[in-house]
Amino acid sequence: MLTIQQIKADPEHVVARLAVKGFDGKEAIARVIALDDRRRELQLKNDTAAAQLKKMSDAIGKAMKAGNKEEAEAAKAEVATLKEEQKGYADELAKTEADIRTELLNIPNLPCAMVPEGRTAEDNVVEKTGGPMPNLPEDALPHWDLAKKYNLIDFDLGVKITGAGFPVYLGKGAKLQRALIQFFLDEASKAGYLEVQPPYVVNEASGYGTGQLPDKEGQMYFCPADGLYLIPTAEVPVTNLYRDVIIPADRLPIKNCAYSACFRREAGSYGRDVRGLNRLHQFDKVEIVRIEKPEDSYAALEEMKDHVQGLLEKLGLPWHILRLCGGDMSFTSAITFDFEVYSAAQKRWLEVSSVSNFETYQANRLKCRYRGEDKKPQLCHTLNGSALALPRIMAALLENNQTPAGIVVPECLRKYTGFDIID
Repeated sequence: MLTIQQIKADPEHVVARLAVKGFDGKEAIARVIALDDRRRELQLKNDTAAAQLKKMSDAIGKAMKAGNKEEAEAAKAEVATLKEEQKGYADELAKTEADIRTELLNIPNLPCAMVPEGRTAEDNVVEKTGGPMPNLPEDALPHWDLAKKYNLIDFDLGVKITGAGFPVYLGKGAKLQRALIQFFLDEASKAGYLEVQPPYVVNEASGYGTGQLPDKEGQMYFCPADGLYLIPTAEVPVTNLYRDVIIPADRLPIKNCAYSACFRREAGSYGRDVRGLNRLHQFDKVEIVRIEKPEDSYAALEEMKDHVQGLLEKLGLPWHILRLCGGDMSFTSAITFDFEVYSAAQKRWLEVSSVSNFETYQANRLKCRYRGEDKKPQLCHTLNGSALALPRIMAALLENNQTPAGIVVPECLRKYTGFDIID
């Protein structure tokens, strides 16, 4: 969440940047400032009352020691009244601090200066394009037909045992899925990321820490008996490893990667976007997460983008990078780059990765800090990216690599699959 210091330093700038995300923050920012002014006033009254109480308690002790019982009793009565006043200040102070937090939790992150203005995906900017564009015949099959033809994925079985959006991978389809996971993890390891195997369920504090709550509450699967949420991405448990932690400066940067299943309700999704593997309720993904000093985070962001680009180049897929406009960005992000691959049979681009810098927004929620040169705790910057999400990668690989003889497996995956072609 935003810090009070950010807001009070230049409220007009904050309101203007929030407008880039399509968020009218004028009233919310005014409420935060008014609440913080009241908080400061209450803190002063509370501290003054506490000092007076200490002084009077010392005076009572001296009066009792000197045998001035009447003076001591009078002072005790004053102390009782002052204690009631202080309790009132403390109670209102706690409520005011809670109100400030509630307001801040509902204000999105500020987009950085590089974020273009715009309201929808049509306003995103294509930054870079690469990879060989396949030349398939007009009768090329979409991945859901290829999956059925070669017995790779059974969507109907998934519906039978769970529901739509929970496919069952079979035979070479399952092996290809596992090969992709291992390939992505190995590439992350080569790039210096420490592998983490996180839980697939998290508590409420973790959801608030990375910003899924309260923004995406309706999109997460909730287990009410235990108050736990199924993770929508490994970003949530991995980043929360550093909640309430002060990291020694010499430990930064921290680079983690994690494979996990991901669970998303995807409420409201419909049409061709949900066909086959295009949009699932459960899918696999390898995530990369970084904790950085603020001055290093944008160089780290470029390094993460290069890493994802390198994966797509090794897979031989056509790709482009989009710099998202303010209206298409997530609640928590300061800047996001989406990677999409081209699906030749569907004749459309499919998102396979988002790489984001959250600056101090998540770190402030998490209280993830490091000690700078002055030894004072400072907020870190957090970043994450998909490297990569599997379903649409699988879809593009199946579609783009289909031949009359079968589906050709990219060379970088063959040592993991044990086969060169699916026939």
